[in-house]
Amino acid sequence: MINNSNENSLMDDANSPELNQKLMGYISQDFIKVADQLKEASYQIRKRGFSENPIFVVTNNDLELGAMLIDRTELTNLYSYRASYMQEFIDRKLIGEESVLLFTENYKNPEEFCCLFALLGDFSGFVFVPYPED
Repeated sequence: MINNSNENSLMDDANSPELNQKLMGYISQDFIKVADQLKEASYQIRKRGFSENPIFVVTNNDLELGAMLIDRTELTNLYSYRASYMQEFIDRKLIGEESVLLFTENYKNPEEFCCLFALLGDFSGFVFVPYPED
C-alpha cells in the first residue's frame, strides 16, 4: 500500500482494502482481456529505455494522458488503456517531486505486476494487478 502525508492524494491507498471490491472486479475482468498487450508494452517501454516504471492509464473517459494503446471495445474490453510512465506523471504533477522516492519504493516488479492508474467514476488511483501466469 502506498501512503503519503502530503497533498499528492493520487498516491494514497493504492490497492487499499477500502478500494471498492466491485470496481476491482471490473478492472480484473477487463484486465484479463488486455494483459498480454500490456505486458508486452511494459517490456518495450523498459527495453527501449523510456522508463523502468511503466504506468498504464485505465479509464472510461476521454483523457490526454499517455499514448493510446488499446481503445474501449477494441478487444471487447470496457475501458481504454493508455501507455505512460513515471516521468510523465511527475511532469504533470500527478506524482509530486517529494513522492518520487515513495513511488519507486512501492512500485512492484513490472515483470509480474501491471501498474494501472485507474480513473473510473469517483475512483482515481494506482492499482497493481498481477499478470496472469502463462
